[in-house]
Amino acid sequence: MSKIAILGAGIAGLTAAYDLLKAGNQVSIYEKNAAVGGLAGGFKKANWNWSVEKFYHHWFQADKAMLDLIKKLGWQDQIIFSRPKTVVYYQDKFYPLDSPLAVLLFPGFSLLEKLRFGLVTFYLRYIASWRPLEKYSSKDWLHRYYGAHLYKTLFEPLLIGKFSHNYQEVPMAWFWARFKARSPKLGTFEGGFQNFLDKFADEIQKNGANFIFNCTATKIEPQANGRLKIITDKGKEVFDKVLVTTSPKLLANLVPSLDNNYKQKLFSLRSIGAVVVVLALHYKLSKDGFYWFNLPKAAGFPFLALVEHTNFISADKFGGEHILYCGDYLPPDHEYFQLTKEELIKRFLPSLKQINADFHRSWIIDSWLFRLPYAQPIPTLNHSKNIPDIKTPIPNLYFASMSQIYPWDRGTNYAVELAHRAAHLIMGRFDS
Repeated sequence: MSKIAILGAGIAGLTAAYDLLKAGNQVSIYEKNAAVGGLAGGFKKANWNWSVEKFYHHWFQADKAMLDLIKKLGWQDQIIFSRPKTVVYYQDKFYPLDSPLAVLLFPGFSLLEKLRFGLVTFYLRYIASWRPLEKYSSKDWLHRYYGAHLYKTLFEPLLIGKFSHNYQEVPMAWFWARFKARSPKLGTFEGGFQNFLDKFADEIQKNGANFIFNCTATKIEPQANGRLKIITDKGKEVFDKVLVTTSPKLLANLVPSLDNNYKQKLFSLRSIGAVVVVLALHYKLSKDGFYWFNLPKAAGFPFLALVEHTNFISADKFGGEHILYCGDYLPPDHEYFQLTKEELIKRFLPSLKQINADFHRSWIIDSWLFRLPYAQPIPTLNHSKNIPDIKTPIPNLYFASMSQIYPWDRGTNYAVELAHRAAHLIMGRFDS
């Protein structure tokens, strides 16, 4: 039995803890916040039956690692899948583009472009593999094979919205993953993601985990006997092994004695932040019941995505309130990271009137602002060469973060998959 510490109580940290405890290890989980969840965490008003995620989340039908974990826990009957409507903006209107029929009916493409769209998308989803694609930029590959008009209308706004001025560097392998893994049906957990995370944490605690909340790690020091000392704002403790699930730069700063080559790899990984304003409204915003609006910034929208959560999960779960996300991926030095919640709401409100001319500020019941400087890794060409190993150069120190799930996009499914791999390595099982 090993004495193991995990830094971070997000889904990766919780999953690794679950695996390690099942194998008979002693596990302590350090979390700087007051609750589990990390990027997938949520919040809940007194009159709500469900929680709402701080940063919008859902599962896809192909999220095998996540769904298998829930099945192993015996909670598969609490998974809910439905098919909400996703729309794109074209010539001042919104159109679905999430099914073959929707593509055929979309007025923005000619018949030849629709045929081209179908053939290239089929190739990416069912034939292509990602490694040969990572040497091409998404911008160049999509432009070449889908054509200039399709690229400009559909794909460029998504790339710019997701990666800001870095969009031209993103490899096609990352875009391939979006075609490969995503499904029109979206899933969630009964009661919201936070309900799942809390239940999972309770299960882990029953198996013997020790949670230390409101605790910030400041340093990890290797000991002469191969063990590792964790220094926190609450004290210090020595462990046989340590798994860090934070950002790459935080790991580099926590462990000054890290090998310079590995540390340089950590510092070279770039990321973009996220800013999300959540609104609770008296009334439904989308008269058509649309769930996800992709908003092109070139058309003047001040944020990337408008997500009407209660067109996915009924407003009945939230005391009849209609939940709306206004979200964006932005560099951490963007002004949105300094503006107050009220200043951001004032900036965003005119866009809501573009969705529904009847919208008025008096519709707003409550509002919340969430910001994270590390929310989305930025991959570059041949990015697989840049991924740091789970097993660091320091004996018994391991690292698992969303910067290592490439070519897949950030999400709980890949956090679970990565955590399983990390736990296997920690236990000396190299077959996974």
